[in-house]
Amino acid sequence: MLVTNKENLIEASKNGYAIPALNTQGGNYDIIWAACRAAEEMKSPIILAHYVSTGAYSGHDWFVQVCKWCADKVSVPVSIHLDHGADFDICMEALKLGFTSVMIDGSKFDFEENIALTKNAAMTNEVIKVAKCFGVPVEAEIGELLRLDNMGTVMENKNIVDPCEVKEFLGLCQPDSLAIGIGNAHGYYKGEPDIHLEVLEAVRKFTDIPLVLHGCTGMKEEIVKEAIKLGVAKINFGTEIRYKYVEHYEEGLKTLDHQGHSWKLSQFANDRLTEDIKDIIRLAGSEGKA
Repeated sequence: MLVTNKENLIEASKNGYAIPALNTQGGNYDIIWAACRAAEEMKSPIILAHYVSTGAYSGHDWFVQVCKWCADKVSVPVSIHLDHGADFDICMEALKLGFTSVMIDGSKFDFEENIALTKNAAMTNEVIKVAKCFGVPVEAEIGELLRLDNMGTVMENKNIVDPCEVKEFLGLCQPDSLAIGIGNAHGYYKGEPDIHLEVLEAVRKFTDIPLVLHGCTGMKEEIVKEAIKLGVAKINFGTEIRYKYVEHYEEGLKTLDHQGHSWKLSQFANDRLTEDIKDIIRLAGSEGKA
């Protein structure tokens, strides 16, 4: 059942659970259907997320159409989310294509510049204004996430947000959900990540906006669960999904009598990934919430 995720995120934030948002590798049917299957079997809402870069191969329109087809096959709420939309134009393209949720990522603006926060808020407001016409919620972000390579080495600087900046930002714009930098990262962590939950705790004192935690792959389950208690209503998994899928496909190549039938390999990988996603749903606490 295709929906926006606005009401579901509000419900999750109020009731102490989160909705899993899974990167689907630009329209890979095996991954999208595994997410929908797991959500249906666990009776959980689910968010199918899309990075612009992963649409270079299949096309953003292909991703949307596959998601819609899969969403129509299940009874649980499924939303189609543009993750880390870098500018106004890509968000507009997503709205036209039928995404039911968009993220405008203004974290590229350095907070050390006095005007940076205002620039971020202004761009966010532009997207919010148009998205409302489509009935689509908007996720914003402040605080650049740490970037890691496949060995867990830092690729870019991180920005752990000052709660005062969050308060100022929300005084300038009103997104439907907000991701903030608390030491989380994209990619695999090398060692234990330094996650600053006290930032979430401070933010919760002045706003009840649903919060978003990016970079959950490799984060301790206890940390994720604590973040959910502090108002995180959406947890993002990308790296784990793509690596698990490739691992399962590789296992199928080695162990199945596939006789060159790619669908047998796809079905094998889909079955295995469905179980992995069920574990993420359990972590989110969203089982039975649909």
